[in-house]
Amino acid sequence: MRSHSVCGVAAVLLGGLLTTGCGGTGDGNGDGSRTGGAGGSASGGHPVTVTDCDGAETTVSGVPDAIVTSNASGLELLLRLGVGDKVIGTGFPPGRGTLPAGLDGRARKVKVLSETVIPKEKLLGSGADLYVDAFGAVRSSGGGMGDVPSEEEFRAAGIAHVRLKSTACAATREEPVTDLSAVEADLTALGAVTGARARAQRLVAGMRQKVDAVREAVGEVPEAERPTYFFFDFDAGTGQPVAVCNRQVAHAVITLAGARNVFADCDADFRPVGWEDVIAKNPDWIQLGVRDRGSEEANDKAFDEARTWLETNPATRGLKAVRNGRFLRIGSERTTIAGVRNADTVRDIAAALYPGKVG
Repeated sequence: MRSHSVCGVAAVLLGGLLTTGCGGTGDGNGDGSRTGGAGGSASGGHPVTVTDCDGAETTVSGVPDAIVTSNASGLELLLRLGVGDKVIGTGFPPGRGTLPAGLDGRARKVKVLSETVIPKEKLLGSGADLYVDAFGAVRSSGGGMGDVPSEEEFRAAGIAHVRLKSTACAATREEPVTDLSAVEADLTALGAVTGARARAQRLVAGMRQKVDAVREAVGEVPEAERPTYFFFDFDAGTGQPVAVCNRQVAHAVITLAGARNVFADCDADFRPVGWEDVIAKNPDWIQLGVRDRGSEEANDKAFDEARTWLETNPATRGLKAVRNGRFLRIGSERTTIAGVRNADTVRDIAAALYPGKVG
């Protein structure tokens, strides 16, 4: 794919859910999509139209040949869709060993265009015809994230710009996120754009099967009886804890697992809080949110360090969860980064909290 058309002046300002076709001229596909264009659909079901957080549209005319991703979250989704061979570069690359074994080797083959935000000139000159962007519009337009291309510059370079709704729209959500529908929408959209619809449908079905099983198992537990839960972001620093708030996908993961996020009243994605706030919440369970170190041995050491800190710090050792040893050793990435593994984390949290109900 080298060319793409745009529907609407504000297209792709915030990121992409799927419809197929442009201007509502096509036939329904039963998945919220439209196959459009006079004369029928192109190869792979194209043209494909994606929408941003406000519903503005952009149309991708053909299957992309060269894809660049902004960071590891978009890269992982594309690898899971089986189109990793089309990814020619990424920013914010995943650390070695941080992706599941089956994906890590393929991720290592992707050229790193930047360890952080890809510079504008490098991105526009990368040869990409699709850029998968996990960042929100505010962050992408400045905010310390570097100089990024405008939508006009993307169009001039022949690069379709698609943002991931599960991450890019967090700052603009008006309601708490309580399910994984945005992740499913991103998979569906990327599957349609890249010609991997069937793979996307299988991934979404697998996620729903795991989450539905947990819902069935714990659905009758009254809200007031569900255990309270604190995600301890150990790697964000221990001086001031960072709360997972209700606009972050981790809040949905915690909620779906049958727990109550102690910072569910925080209308943001993340927010610095004080230890006095955590003490006041006095959670029943604490997840040791450690970022993947690249090996099981290194991860175990980090989990041990996080637990020891909580058990020996005068401000936290009296917490109910600490006194009772109710810790979950589940990594940060699979909890706070929107993706297929969110469903696995729902199941793993629920299995710890409800051992008699969830296997």
